[in-house]
Amino acid sequence: MSEDKLASLGITLPEAPVPAGNYIPAVKTGNLLFISGQIPLEGGKVTFTGKVSDDNLETAQKSAKVCAINILAQIKRELGSLDKVTRIVRLSGFVNSVPEFAMQPKVINPASDLMFEVFGEKGKHSRIAVGVASLPLNSMTEIDAIVEFAE
Repeated sequence: MSEDKLASLGITLPEAPVPAGNYIPAVKTGNLLFISGQIPLEGGKVTFTGKVSDDNLETAQKSAKVCAINILAQIKRELGSLDKVTRIVRLSGFVNSVPEFAMQPKVINPASDLMFEVFGEKGKHSRIAVGVASLPLNSMTEIDAIVEFAE
C-alpha cells in the first residue's frame, strides 16, 4: 500500500545508495531500523551542493526531499517492503547553511511531509533540524532516520 502511494505521488524509488565510508547503511535492532544519514544522491552523484541561505531555500527543500526518498529506498532494501513500517520514529535533518540562516526546519519540512504522505499517521515523527558548517561531499542536506517495523 505504501509503495502504491509513492507511485501515486510520481516517485520511483532508486537503488539504495551505498555508503561512502566505513559504515553500513542501516542497522536493525529489535523492531527498530536505524538508517544512516542520506545525502541528496541521484544516480551516484550529489545533486544539490553548497551552502543554504535565504536565496536558495526552495532548492534546499528539493535536496531534503531527495534525502527522504533515499531513506525510503534504504527502508525497502532492508525490510523488503515499506508496508512493514509501523512508525517513522524520528528524522534528524542537517542543513549545510550560512551562519545567518535560521530556517533549517523549513528546509527539512519536505522530508517530513513525504513521510506523512507515504505512511499517513504512521509517518508522523519527532525531528531535529540543525544548521551545520559543512556536510559530506558539500551536500546541502543530510537526513537520518529511526524507523519502527513489524515482520
